[in-house]
Amino acid sequence: MERSTVILLGAGKGTRMGSGVRKQYMELDGMPLLAYSLKTFTECPFLTDIVMIIPEGEEEYVRRHIIEAVPGAEEKIRALVPGGSERYGSVYNGIRAIDWPCGYVFIHDGARPFIDRASLERLYEAVRKEGAVIAGMPSKDTVRITDADGYSDTTPDRSRVWIIQTPQVFEKQLITDAYEGMMRALPELERQGVKITDDGQAVEQILGKKVRMVEASYRNIKITTPEDLLTAKAFTEENV
Repeated sequence: MERSTVILLGAGKGTRMGSGVRKQYMELDGMPLLAYSLKTFTECPFLTDIVMIIPEGEEEYVRRHIIEAVPGAEEKIRALVPGGSERYGSVYNGIRAIDWPCGYVFIHDGARPFIDRASLERLYEAVRKEGAVIAGMPSKDTVRITDADGYSDTTPDRSRVWIIQTPQVFEKQLITDAYEGMMRALPELERQGVKITDDGQAVEQILGKKVRMVEASYRNIKITTPEDLLTAKAFTEENV
């Protein structure tokens, strides 16, 4: 079995949460938010290594309050890496930290605490066939595209609209090439007004490779605002 590395992103400021505590450190049912996905990855046998992307200077806090809360996590964590000024910088730092044999890279936002084992298994099976896959779910809602002034312009066929999630999973060399190419191209991309906001987009934009969507779960929500915490609390209470 090829080794697979998780890059667990936990360096964000979480400004939209409106809290004095970084959202990844906020407690949900007695456990820090970031510890939920760390626990799932730690318990997954085909995920062999973990790189945690954390705020610079907070290594001791993360070890004491996040890692120690998850039995077995210390054995899988290979590096604690400072985040960049933007998400893509954090991911790139994580990719560059992988100096051990690695076949696949799982890139996950630590603000998504409810990633589950079944979703990981589907993603792992798919990436071995496709080389590049993204977790997501078909949209339940009709989506409108507006013009620059905010007027409704087009309505995409809902059957083809997906809500993008993480993990996004790639062959190690593929995502390395995509990010190195993107970092070199950043000045030109910015000049053209092109914004690459997720990892699959980097693979598509830089390498021209198609990325397969893989169903995860509607529970795999991202905690961004206080309202999301209410939903997350309902999920944890269901499992009591």
